[in-house]
Amino acid sequence: MSGKVASSDRFKSPFSRGQSRQKQQKSLSDRFVDVMIVIAIIAVVVVVLYPLWFIIIASFSDQTKVSSGQVTIWPQGFTLAGYLRVFQDTRIWTGYRNTIIYTVLGTALNLVVTLPAAFALSRVEFKPRRLLLFLFTFTMYFAGGLIPNYLLFKQLGLLNSMWVFILPGAVSVWNLIIARSFFETSIPEDLHDAAQIDGLSLIGYFMRVVIPLSSAIIAVIGLYYFVGHWNDYFTGLIYIRDDSMQPLQNVLQSILLANQTNQMGSGNGGQNVMQQQQIADQIKYGVILVSTLPLLVIYPFLQKYFNKGVMIGAVKG
Repeated sequence: MSGKVASSDRFKSPFSRGQSRQKQQKSLSDRFVDVMIVIAIIAVVVVVLYPLWFIIIASFSDQTKVSSGQVTIWPQGFTLAGYLRVFQDTRIWTGYRNTIIYTVLGTALNLVVTLPAAFALSRVEFKPRRLLLFLFTFTMYFAGGLIPNYLLFKQLGLLNSMWVFILPGAVSVWNLIIARSFFETSIPEDLHDAAQIDGLSLIGYFMRVVIPLSSAIIAVIGLYYFVGHWNDYFTGLIYIRDDSMQPLQNVLQSILLANQTNQMGSGNGGQNVMQQQQIADQIKYGVILVSTLPLLVIYPFLQKYFNKGVMIGAVKG
């Protein structure tokens, strides 16, 4: 029997014998380091995810139990009072509609403008590309400021209109540079030569070859643009005066401010003040989830593109 085992060991490849030897020689200290790494990773995940989980369970819990520290892992005293108070305000549906319109149109325009511009800046035969890239980059560090922007938007007729959310931010220089780096490093020039042989123009090559191969970068910068439009609070605060055109973020802020005003004017009764504070806290948690839920739903579908998209230009080969 031992002879059979010995003969079978002789037929093993050196690589497999080396692997088995490494497994046998793994010391206790190496195993301890592996365990500590796993524990550290789990701790980081818990630290990152628990605040979000706490907001979720607190929004469905009785705020008396939340304030007393009884809510830790699961909801206590299940209630939907905060969400009912939020959704009873008809302005929130108008805000959702406006934000969806601004975000979809804005993101579409961003991609339509950014991708061709980045492709043009990535082409060696485009002579002014270095000068244009310098001018684009210059705007990242130096800008006119709030008052010149306000006067400019006023002269262009963008104030109190949906286009103030869409047109001024048509190009993000950061996303433009990321897309340009992708086209330079990830699209082989041999494809352009083959496309020329087949009779494709540069525009045809961009539309039929480059765009289908750029799903990763389109998903990455598209999500960046989407999040930027969805979270845009400052534009509505400064440039919009019509309540019917306010985005969701400004509507939620007005709901919180109105609730705080009601709490301050609720009288001197201690019990009444406590109830108003509990309602305010529950509305606060509900508002956080209402404003972030669409992003939490969209992100998992685009996550698979991030490993490739965010590593653009990091590896040279």
